[in-house]
Amino acid sequence: KIISVVFVIFCVLSTTLTVVRQIDDLAEVDYSLNSLPAVFRPFIDLDLKGIVFPTGNYIDSPYVAAFFTIPDQSDSMLYLAFSEYFFQTSSFAYYTAGAFNTTIAEQTCSYFNINTEIFGSIIPEVAKYSVTPYPVMLKLMATEIPIISLQQDSFTVEIQGSMEVLAVLPDSTTQSLFTMNIAANTSISLNIFDQKLMGSLCLNR
Repeated sequence: KIISVVFVIFCVLSTTLTVVRQIDDLAEVDYSLNSLPAVFRPFIDLDLKGIVFPTGNYIDSPYVAAFFTIPDQSDSMLYLAFSEYFFQTSSFAYYTAGAFNTTIAEQTCSYFNINTEIFGSIIPEVAKYSVTPYPVMLKLMATEIPIISLQQDSFTVEIQGSMEVLAVLPDSTTQSLFTMNIAANTSISLNIFDQKLMGSLCLNR
């Protein structure tokens, strides 16, 4: 009885208080209870918010949460279900925090060894500009919030972005060579191997 009373008090407080946990340096998740738990004889349903925000910036998400149910199964002790809304707010939070903007250069990636001569063989204008091969730096950025859609056994991510290619000159300054827009659609499938959640990525187009 004492455990039941404590559980009820905890649930009531959880529906009135905001429960936030930091995911990393860029994002936090609000997993407060939306309502009191539905207690049945064989199971308990917990309806958590699951809203992701940029760290310290609780701005309104442009998405609307849709109601969904967990399939009626009883052969496992615990079931977790994540809605499309959870992934959408995650995408929005990380986009707002600038997580999809990155710079790739030889100084930061030892395996990245591309110079202007490689691009010059494809784009004649680059060859005219850069007679001497210079190291290349890539600046990647998302220009829109990546769109995440859940499927039956996977989810898709649509990304709109741009890539700027810069030559790194001997005095460590950079010169922009060209910029291209990028639109990518990828599928991600999740599976469990050796008690680990693994993802496989496939580029659709």
